[in-house]
Amino acid sequence: MSISASQVKSLRERTGAGMMECKKALVESGGDLEAAVEALRKSGLAKADKKADRVAAEGVIVQASAGGRSVLVEINSETDFVAKDDNFRTFADQVATAAAGLDSEDVSDLNEASLESGDTVEQARQQLVGKVGENVQVRRIVSLTEENGVVGSYIHGGRIGVLLGLQGGDEDLARDLAMHVAALNPEFLDADGVPADFLEKEKSILRAQAEGSGKPPEIVEKMIAGRLNKRLAEITLVGQPFVKDGDITVGKLLDQHKAGISGFVRLEVGEGIEKKEEDFAAEVMQQAKG
Repeated sequence: MSISASQVKSLRERTGAGMMECKKALVESGGDLEAAVEALRKSGLAKADKKADRVAAEGVIVQASAGGRSVLVEINSETDFVAKDDNFRTFADQVATAAAGLDSEDVSDLNEASLESGDTVEQARQQLVGKVGENVQVRRIVSLTEENGVVGSYIHGGRIGVLLGLQGGDEDLARDLAMHVAALNPEFLDADGVPADFLEKEKSILRAQAEGSGKPPEIVEKMIAGRLNKRLAEITLVGQPFVKDGDITVGKLLDQHKAGISGFVRLEVGEGIEKKEEDFAAEVMQQAKG
């Protein structure tokens, strides 16, 4: 049967598939657009399944807010090139918007959520895999809700994202502090938030270092206390020098504004993912040996 150019165009806009694939699907479906869409989705699913075991450690961190709830979502691709693709970026923004409307940080719940197009996140992901030719994964969601203050957000280069809850301050201060967290990556908010086993481990290390100095026991204890305080200043947000003014700590900055931090979350693209190192020279030599 005859398939018009407008039919092919409509199917391409719906699926992002190639022109020849669209025409073939329309011919096989007898010109039924919905049937052709379904056929291409099935084909796209097969392609997505083939790519699902490939490492996706690049990507973006995206942020969205709705109803007082702010979220960060990490969406991964195999290469930085695809992470900059307009189709990928549009998908990421739509997913973040859907995540902000959920009362869940479970990726499986997000995958079942609907986008404005009517597709679920998972269906849209499969279609995107067909478009970009790489494994794409929605990896993580974190959220923060601040009922008595503001939530500051900061995204650095699309690769690092921070949400920070602030009470007693304003949006500018919250954003500055979120930027600080992005830059210096504190492990804990303050000394009270440092786990006891972490402190004991640090003390044992510092004690071994101090006792090797040959100093009297009372001096050793003072050395341990001083070094532990210095270590806590390095790993706690309130103890760190403020990134925009190294003359004051974050704790003193908060005192100046009569503000307090209720919590923060930080995501960085690809953290914790083991990237496969390709040795192309060895691969070629192996092939040469038969």
